[in-house]
Formats: sequence, structure tokens, C-alpha cells
Amino acid sequence: MRETGKIDYVEFPGRDFAEIRRFYGQAFGWTFQDYGPGYTAFEGEGLDGGFQDITTDDAPQIPLVILYAHDLEAMEAKVRGAGGVITRGIFTFPGGRRFHFRDPSGNELGVWTVS
Repeated sequence: MRETGKIDYVEFPGRDFAEIRRFYGQAFGWTFQDYGPGYTAFEGEGLDGGFQDITTDDAPQIPLVILYAHDLEAMEAKVRGAGGVITRGIFTFPGGRRFHFRDPSGNELGVWTVS
């Protein structure tokens, strides 16, 4: 069960999805689900996650840790209230909505919810 404020997902930058699927499949037995040409996801590997095509303009170039929130708008307000800087406002993607923020140390994270 997903819990508000808990680490729920991690996104890695990627380029060659065929090679990513081959490597992680061969080395660790992972399987993947593609969500369009620029995203491939894995689940059940200790922590769910995916690889984002880094050739797109808005793709993070480093791994992105993503937290969960049942109420995304309330969590965005809490992040702002605690001094976080919203780096990407709430947006939709297949299966959910999320926003990105920077913490006081400069780390960028995301928060998502199921749509």
C-alpha cells in the first residue's frame, strides 16, 4: 500500500532502452513495461522505478527519487511551506500526476499520486 511521504519510486536517466532492458534483464532478471517511446518501467525489484529518455528537454540528468502523496495539492503546499522550491509544477503523465521540488540542500525530488 502506498503511503504519503514515503519513497515510492526512482527514475533513472537513460538513452538506449533496448540495451537497458538487456543489461538489467540479463544481470538481475528484471522485466520492463514501456510507456511510450521515451519511458520504460520496472516493478517488483525492491523498489519500483523506470528510465526516462534523457534526450528530452525536461528529463532530469541524474536519478530522481519520487515520494508518494494521497493529496498532491496538499503535499505541494506542505513542501512550499517547509521551504522547498517547486521546480516543476503539477503535471499529468500516464497513470498519475506529480510535481518536482528542490530541498534546502539542492536535491531535486518528485512527489506523485495516482490519477
